[in-house]
Amino acid sequence: MTAQDVINLYEKYKKKYGKDAYKQISALLDEVKKIHYQDFLKHPTPKKDHEQSWKGFQGNALEKLIKHIIEEEIVLMGLKIVSGKKFEKTFPKNLSVELQTVKKNLSIDFGQYGFHIPDVDLVIYDPKNLRVIAVLSSKSSLRERIAQSGYWNIKIKNYSLTKHIKVFFISPDKDGEFSDPNVTSKSRAVAEFDLDGAYIMTEKAVRESNKVKMFDKLIDDLKKLLK
Repeated sequence: MTAQDVINLYEKYKKKYGKDAYKQISALLDEVKKIHYQDFLKHPTPKKDHEQSWKGFQGNALEKLIKHIIEEEIVLMGLKIVSGKKFEKTFPKNLSVELQTVKKNLSIDFGQYGFHIPDVDLVIYDPKNLRVIAVLSSKSSLRERIAQSGYWNIKIKNYSLTKHIKVFFISPDKDGEFSDPNVTSKSRAVAEFDLDGAYIMTEKAVRESNKVKMFDKLIDDLKKLLK
Protein backbone atom coordinates (compact mmCIF):
# COMPACT_ATOMS: atom_id res chain seq x y z
CA MET A 1 0.00 0.00 0.00
CA THR A 2 1.18 3.51 -0.83
CA ALA A 3 0.19 7.02 0.18
CA GLN A 4 -1.55 7.33 -3.20
CA ASP A 5 -3.70 4.33 -2.27
CA VAL A 6 -4.75 6.22 0.86
CA ILE A 7 -5.67 9.24 -1.26
CA ASN A 8 -7.69 7.02 -3.59
CA LEU A 9 -9.54 5.59 -0.59
CA TYR A 10 -10.26 9.11 0.66
CA GLU A 11 -11.83 9.93 -2.69
CA LYS A 12 -14.22 7.00 -2.14
CA TYR A 13 -15.07 8.39 1.29
CA LYS A 14 -15.62 11.76 -0.35
CA LYS A 15 -18.22 10.30 -2.71
CA LYS A 16 -20.08 8.95 0.32
CA TYR A 17 -19.66 11.79 2.83
CA GLY A 18 -19.16 14.80 0.57
CA LYS A 19 -17.69 17.90 2.20
CA ASP A 20 -17.70 16.12 5.58
CA ALA A 21 -15.33 13.40 4.39
CA TYR A 22 -12.50 14.96 6.43
CA LYS A 23 -14.43 14.03 9.59
CA GLN A 24 -13.93 10.37 8.73
CA ILE A 25 -10.12 10.44 8.67
CA SER A 26 -9.81 8.36 11.83
CA ALA A 27 -12.07 5.67 10.35
CA LEU A 28 -10.12 5.83 7.11
CA LEU A 29 -6.80 5.39 8.93
CA ASP A 30 -8.21 2.43 10.86
CA GLU A 31 -9.19 0.83 7.56
CA VAL A 32 -5.80 1.58 6.04
CA LYS A 33 -4.01 0.08 9.05
CA LYS A 34 -5.70 -3.28 8.47
CA ILE A 35 -4.63 -3.28 4.82
CA HIS A 36 -1.13 -2.17 5.80
CA TYR A 37 -0.89 -5.05 8.28
CA GLN A 38 -1.76 -7.59 5.60
CA ASP A 39 0.97 -6.10 3.39
CA PHE A 40 3.35 -6.19 6.36
CA LEU A 41 2.75 -9.92 6.87
CA LYS A 42 3.86 -10.51 3.29
CA HIS A 43 6.90 -8.23 3.56
CA PRO A 44 7.83 -7.77 7.25
CA THR A 45 10.57 -5.40 8.36
CA PRO A 46 13.80 -6.93 9.73
CA LYS A 47 12.65 -6.34 13.33
CA LYS A 48 9.14 -7.59 12.50
CA ASP A 49 7.63 -4.61 14.31
CA HIS A 50 4.39 -3.66 12.58
CA GLU A 51 3.54 -0.77 14.93
CA GLN A 52 6.84 0.94 14.12
CA SER A 53 6.34 0.36 10.41
CA TRP A 54 2.76 1.64 10.61
CA LYS A 55 3.75 4.75 12.54
CA GLY A 56 6.07 5.92 9.77
CA PHE A 57 3.62 5.03 7.00
CA GLN A 58 0.69 6.72 8.76
CA GLY A 59 2.57 9.99 9.29
CA ASN A 60 3.62 10.19 5.65
CA ALA A 61 0.16 9.21 4.40
CA LEU A 62 -1.59 11.79 6.60
CA GLU A 63 0.71 14.56 5.36
CA LYS A 64 0.08 13.68 1.71
CA LEU A 65 -3.66 13.33 2.36
CA ILE A 66 -3.92 16.79 3.92
CA LYS A 67 -1.97 18.26 1.00
CA HIS A 68 -4.35 16.51 -1.40
CA ILE A 69 -7.44 17.84 0.38
CA ILE A 70 -6.42 21.50 0.49
CA GLU A 71 -4.08 21.95 -2.49
CA GLU A 72 -6.75 22.95 -5.01
CA GLU A 73 -8.02 25.72 -2.71
CA ILE A 74 -4.46 26.81 -2.01
CA VAL A 75 -3.74 27.17 -5.72
CA LEU A 76 -7.00 29.10 -6.29
CA MET A 77 -5.74 31.57 -3.67
CA GLY A 78 -2.63 32.14 -5.78
CA LEU A 79 -0.40 30.23 -3.36
CA LYS A 80 1.64 27.03 -3.49
CA ILE A 81 2.05 24.19 -1.00
CA VAL A 82 5.07 21.91 -0.71
CA SER A 83 6.30 19.20 1.64
CA GLY A 84 8.68 20.34 4.36
CA LYS A 85 10.73 17.20 3.74
CA LYS A 86 11.79 18.66 0.42
CA PHE A 87 13.85 21.26 2.29
CA GLU A 88 15.21 18.89 4.90
CA LYS A 89 16.48 16.18 2.58
CA THR A 90 17.44 18.12 -0.52
CA PHE A 91 20.77 19.85 -0.95
CA PRO A 92 20.30 23.46 -2.12
CA LYS A 93 21.84 22.74 -5.53
CA ASN A 94 19.11 20.15 -6.15
CA LEU A 95 16.32 22.61 -5.40
CA SER A 96 14.90 24.99 -7.97
CA VAL A 97 15.85 28.64 -7.54
CA GLU A 98 12.29 29.27 -6.34
CA LEU A 99 12.49 26.64 -3.60
CA GLN A 100 16.00 27.68 -2.61
CA THR A 101 14.59 31.12 -1.88
CA VAL A 102 11.59 29.68 0.00
CA LYS A 103 14.00 27.60 2.10
CA LYS A 104 16.03 30.71 2.90
CA ASN A 105 12.86 32.57 3.87
CA LEU A 106 11.89 29.75 6.24
CA SER A 107 15.31 29.25 7.84
CA ILE A 108 15.93 30.33 11.43
CA ASP A 109 19.27 31.71 12.63
CA PHE A 110 20.76 29.67 15.48
CA GLY A 111 23.84 31.86 15.72
CA GLN A 112 27.10 29.90 15.73
CA TYR A 113 25.09 26.71 15.04
CA GLY A 114 23.90 27.94 11.67
CA PHE A 115 20.54 28.27 9.96
CA HIS A 116 17.96 25.50 10.33
CA ILE A 117 14.53 24.67 8.91
CA PRO A 118 11.68 24.14 11.41
CA ASP A 119 10.31 20.60 11.65
CA VAL A 120 7.08 21.02 9.69
CA ASP A 121 5.15 18.82 7.27
CA LEU A 122 3.80 21.35 4.77
CA VAL A 123 4.86 24.83 3.71
CA ILE A 124 2.48 27.34 2.09
CA TYR A 125 4.08 30.22 0.24
CA ASP A 126 3.33 33.01 -2.24
CA PRO A 127 5.02 32.25 -5.61
CA LYS A 128 4.98 35.95 -6.54
CA ASN A 129 7.38 37.05 -3.80
CA LEU A 130 8.36 33.63 -2.34
CA ARG A 131 7.22 34.76 1.09
CA VAL A 132 6.21 31.91 3.40
CA ILE A 133 2.63 32.39 4.60
CA ALA A 134 2.14 29.42 6.93
CA VAL A 135 3.54 26.05 7.92
CA LEU A 136 1.47 23.01 8.84
CA SER A 137 2.29 20.07 11.08
CA SER A 138 0.11 16.97 11.30
CA LYS A 139 -0.24 13.99 13.62
CA SER A 140 -2.97 11.43 14.13
CA SER A 141 -2.67 11.89 17.91
CA LEU A 142 -1.48 15.15 19.36
CA ARG A 143 0.49 14.46 22.51
CA GLU A 144 3.96 13.85 21.12
CA ARG A 145 3.99 16.36 18.25
CA ILE A 146 2.00 19.38 19.30
CA ALA A 147 4.58 20.50 21.90
CA GLN A 148 7.24 20.31 19.19
CA SER A 149 5.10 22.57 16.99
CA GLY A 150 4.74 24.98 19.91
CA TYR A 151 8.52 25.12 20.26
CA TRP A 152 9.02 25.89 16.58
CA ASN A 153 6.36 28.58 16.68
CA ILE A 154 8.27 30.31 19.46
CA LYS A 155 11.51 30.12 17.45
CA ILE A 156 9.76 31.37 14.31
CA LYS A 157 8.12 34.29 16.11
CA ASN A 158 11.38 35.30 17.83
CA TYR A 159 13.30 35.67 14.55
CA SER A 160 12.65 38.91 12.68
CA LEU A 161 12.67 37.39 9.19
CA THR A 162 10.13 34.64 10.01
CA LYS A 163 7.93 36.18 12.70
CA HIS A 164 5.06 36.75 10.24
CA ILE A 165 4.76 33.00 9.46
CA LYS A 166 1.73 31.28 10.98
CA VAL A 167 2.21 27.88 12.57
CA PHE A 168 -0.82 25.58 12.35
CA PHE A 169 -1.41 22.05 13.61
CA ILE A 170 -3.80 19.53 12.01
CA SER A 171 -5.00 16.28 13.56
CA PRO A 172 -7.86 13.75 13.49
CA ASP A 173 -7.48 13.86 17.29
CA LYS A 174 -7.76 10.08 17.73
CA ASP A 175 -7.30 10.55 21.50
CA GLY A 176 -10.30 12.87 21.75
CA GLU A 177 -8.40 15.60 23.57
CA PHE A 178 -10.35 18.40 21.89
CA SER A 179 -13.79 16.83 22.05
CA ASP A 180 -14.11 15.99 25.76
CA PRO A 181 -15.90 18.99 27.36
CA ASN A 182 -14.62 18.04 30.81
CA VAL A 183 -10.92 17.84 29.99
CA THR A 184 -8.44 20.64 29.49
CA SER A 185 -5.38 18.70 28.38
CA LYS A 186 -1.79 19.77 27.94
CA SER A 187 -2.32 19.52 24.18
CA ARG A 188 -5.21 21.97 24.40
CA ALA A 189 -3.10 24.36 26.46
CA VAL A 190 -0.28 24.24 23.90
CA ALA A 191 -2.73 24.83 21.05
CA GLU A 192 -4.27 27.85 22.77
CA PHE A 193 -1.05 29.50 23.96
CA ASP A 194 1.81 28.36 21.72
CA LEU A 195 0.28 27.92 18.25
CA ASP A 196 -1.51 30.14 15.75
CA GLY A 197 -4.20 27.53 15.26
CA ALA A 198 -5.16 23.86 15.53
CA TYR A 199 -7.59 22.31 13.05
CA ILE A 200 -9.34 19.09 13.97
CA MET A 201 -10.54 16.38 11.55
CA THR A 202 -13.21 14.52 13.49
CA GLU A 203 -16.90 13.77 13.53
CA LYS A 204 -17.01 14.40 17.27
CA ALA A 205 -18.12 17.76 18.64
CA VAL A 206 -15.04 19.92 19.18
CA ARG A 207 -14.90 22.71 21.74
CA GLU A 208 -13.99 25.44 19.26
CA SER A 209 -12.25 28.69 20.15
CA ASN A 210 -10.34 31.41 18.30
CA LYS A 211 -7.41 28.99 18.06
CA VAL A 212 -8.98 25.51 17.98
CA LYS A 213 -11.40 24.87 15.11
CA MET A 214 -12.77 22.23 12.82
CA PHE A 215 -10.59 21.50 9.80
CA ASP A 216 -13.01 23.09 7.34
CA LYS A 217 -12.17 26.52 8.83
CA LEU A 218 -8.52 26.32 7.72
CA ILE A 219 -8.96 27.69 4.20
CA ASP A 220 -11.00 30.68 5.40
CA ASP A 221 -8.32 31.49 7.96
CA LEU A 222 -5.63 31.30 5.28
CA LYS A 223 -7.64 33.68 3.11
CA LYS A 224 -7.74 36.16 5.97
CA LEU A 225 -3.94 36.17 6.06
CA LEU A 226 -3.88 37.50 2.50
CA LYS A 227 -6.05 40.53 3.21
